[in-house]
Amino acid sequence: MTLPTRYALTVAALYHFAPIAEPEAVRESLHALCEAQGLCGTLLIAREGVNGTIAGPDAGVAALITAIRALPGFAAIEVKYSGAQDRPFKRLKVKVKREIVTMGVPDIDPVHGQGAYVDPADWNALISDPDTVVIDTRNSFECAQGTFAGSVDPGTERFTQFPAWFDEQADTLRQSGKKIAMFCTGGIRCEKATAYVRAQGFEEVYHLKGGILKYLEEVPADQSLFDGGCFVFDERVALGQGLELLDVERAVAKGGD
Repeated sequence: MTLPTRYALTVAALYHFAPIAEPEAVRESLHALCEAQGLCGTLLIAREGVNGTIAGPDAGVAALITAIRALPGFAAIEVKYSGAQDRPFKRLKVKVKREIVTMGVPDIDPVHGQGAYVDPADWNALISDPDTVVIDTRNSFECAQGTFAGSVDPGTERFTQFPAWFDEQADTLRQSGKKIAMFCTGGIRCEKATAYVRAQGFEEVYHLKGGILKYLEEVPADQSLFDGGCFVFDERVALGQGLELLDVERAVAKGGD
């Protein structure tokens, strides 16, 4: 990882779907490591995988990522790095949950059923195609902070409301015959959202690989189609192009990546 030297702390946003046989044992091990390395933030562990955002000294974050990659099935976990001058989280939380991102729909397969990944470099072409409908799977307060121009805001307050919203739109979307492109903060909500949409019989379903954060990191500012800031669930509030911190007011938010 390479961050500007002005940042004192490294922030790592991560998720990966892979079976975990003993979530509680993994929780105890990772919690102890995080405490020993002086890390703060949140890690969620479930039988379906790991999700979270953790911050701290560069070496401590690296030690955590190494430990997670050593878990069976987690070698390929992707991590999005950014920086912070001050601790972006007040404390450390490592929890076992039923889902690492709560949709509340049983039997959704985010490993084999998800939509096709689209790299940030190819995203502009997809969403600029008039035969594509672009859906922001995040919550309304996140959409208000910043989004891709022309995208659909479902107007939800939490991710568990997304399936019902989509069910209401399904017939109209089928009749349109358009491709569906979806995005979220870091990618995890789209793993389940696109899997849900495909389970309803839609075939041309895509989502932004690595989410908005990866897009802002990789796409040059003069080519960016993202308007505003990307809301993040910590004290930094929002990030802009190049994952630079934005000076915006804090909002109350639930149900994020």
